[in-house]
Amino acid sequence: MTKKTDGITNELKTASVLAFERKIDPSDAVFASGNWQDMSDGKGWVPITNREKSVRGTISNRLKTTDANDPAKLDAKIESPNLQRVDVASLPPDADTLRATFTLRILGGTGQPNACNNPAYQRKLLKTVAGYATKTSFTELAKRYAVNLANGRSIWRNRMSAESVTVVIKHLKDGLVAKQWQFDALAFSLKTFEVPSDKMAEIDELSTVIQQALQGKSYALLQIEAFARMGAGQEVFPSQELILDRAKGSKSKVLYDVKGVAGMHSQKIGNALRTIDTWYPDEDNVGPIAVEPYGSVTSLGKAFRQPKQGHDFYSLLDGWMIKDKEPTLDQQHFVVATIIRGGVFGESGKE
Repeated sequence: MTKKTDGITNELKTASVLAFERKIDPSDAVFASGNWQDMSDGKGWVPITNREKSVRGTISNRLKTTDANDPAKLDAKIESPNLQRVDVASLPPDADTLRATFTLRILGGTGQPNACNNPAYQRKLLKTVAGYATKTSFTELAKRYAVNLANGRSIWRNRMSAESVTVVIKHLKDGLVAKQWQFDALAFSLKTFEVPSDKMAEIDELSTVIQQALQGKSYALLQIEAFARMGAGQEVFPSQELILDRAKGSKSKVLYDVKGVAGMHSQKIGNALRTIDTWYPDEDNVGPIAVEPYGSVTSLGKAFRQPKQGHDFYSLLDGWMIKDKEPTLDQQHFVVATIIRGGVFGESGKE
């Protein structure tokens, strides 16, 4: 887009420095154990701690063809013990339920960069996002965030391993509970954002809290407790730490803890909450993916939003800001959700 000022044509360019802080901001989750019937009672819940276990495994990885086809070589490898030291976390023998607790802060100011070195671009960006906010009131995004809170996606593998999952969400004001909602997480699908008919009113209430916070009309702090009935003594699944410089003989799996209590990374919870992108080209019926600039899904080794097709965040943003090429409403949802996600999005001078 070009602008004329006193006969001089000025071309609007992408800012080389452009960064946004995240507006959906979860804390780490901490794990505790208790019994399903005590779910509504805050007493009797005991923090879960990680512990070390030493195991002697067998060789089970795919072998080279020459080794696999030679019985003597295969036997020699099988005789070699696969010794491992790993962290594990589990419920005690007298408790059948995991409680994962975290807080979620929702902030206003969507579209306001915390760093931008191009005032003209910033003005255009603010005007554009404000237009989106006026047109949509963040209704669709807020609903999807609300459903992802209610469906228990944030506890990941623990949800898949549970017989029953209940999510209790409290809206906190001045340290007190202003409103509380309770959801049967397994009544929600992880593939769609359809809401059970008996929970529509509650999802609408929760969505409104998120909407108003994103619009800057109020400050929202939520406390989320996810209860997963997994069975007495069963293993639970905190986040696993990434150890880049692993020393020889060190543990092969290290679990995350918060001051000695098993927990889950805030980044992993945030990834679950922003798993709302169904607007990408979907040939494989994958379902919602996390909002990422290139639609990256590391577990599948695939980027679903390819720049070649113009579906990635940068292509859509540049078209919207620079070329006045307004994306479809679905892609506007994606662009704004990426801004809510936060990150550094400036144009690099390197090729």
